[in-house]
Amino acid sequence: MKAPWPFGHFGLKAVSLGLAIALWMAVAGEETVERGLRVPLELQQFPPGLEVQGEPPTLVDIRVRGTSGALARLSPGDVIAVLDLHGARPGRRLFQLTPEQVRTPFGVDVIQVTPTSVAIEFENAAVRRVPVVPSVEGDPAPGFTVGKITSDPPEVEIIGPESAVTAATEALTESVSVAGASGAVREVVSVGVLNPSLRVKNSRTAAVEVQIVPGPRERTLREQPVHLRSMATSVSGRAVPPIVTVHIRGSREGVGRITPADVVAFVDLGGLGPGDYTLPVRVDAPGAAGVVGIDPPTVQVSIVNEKH
Repeated sequence: MKAPWPFGHFGLKAVSLGLAIALWMAVAGEETVERGLRVPLELQQFPPGLEVQGEPPTLVDIRVRGTSGALARLSPGDVIAVLDLHGARPGRRLFQLTPEQVRTPFGVDVIQVTPTSVAIEFENAAVRRVPVVPSVEGDPAPGFTVGKITSDPPEVEIIGPESAVTAATEALTESVSVAGASGAVREVVSVGVLNPSLRVKNSRTAAVEVQIVPGPRERTLREQPVHLRSMATSVSGRAVPPIVTVHIRGSREGVGRITPADVVAFVDLGGLGPGDYTLPVRVDAPGAAGVVGIDPPTVQVSIVNEKH
């Protein structure tokens, strides 16, 4: 068998050697520097059946060393501190953080980690069903009030540390607005709990339905004078009959606070000249009540030129 000739493919070998020497010189010529970084702390091997009480740290400070080029090429996610929770038990536990627990790209070395230890408190996990309490905001249309409020599902399961689950009494929804509503309002909204250590296990939305019903109390205001609005300055007018009866409806408390002076009956004469007109009576009433009837609903209005 013929022995290989050591100078075979000499050209390719020379080029490879040249590239290797150039690369070495480029790397060797770079300055070694240090840099401080704040990097995410990743919890791994989380023990089943346990929950963290409170908020564990999510970031740690490290100091790295490498060539200026290697550090300049670092991007978010290239460096991560990893904490192995395997074997954790209920109670307050202290975990050491060392440079060896930080993942870095080739050519980047970790020389310091701060803090050097992390305390985490664990509790047994618990699950419990709690009622969903819908949140409603705004006022319905005048004369209407909020009736029955339902949620589908009516209950949800929450999960978290045992002490927090035991203390929880309800899950809340996003606010459903009933502002100006005169009929039922139905909306699908998110469900959650106020304690950040708890979370909803399955259903994270609920269909909330708010019944809007007529106010339970009606009131009759008699002999309300009819005011003439938007009348031209060069004319005068009168309404027949000059008074009307106004029927209002609303909540017991809201209607009870209203005085006859709060309810103003009027006809709009805007753009009308001298003559006789049959005009509808309108009523301004406080937001706590809605007008459900005016008797009579129209009046005769005579407009005449004023004498100078």
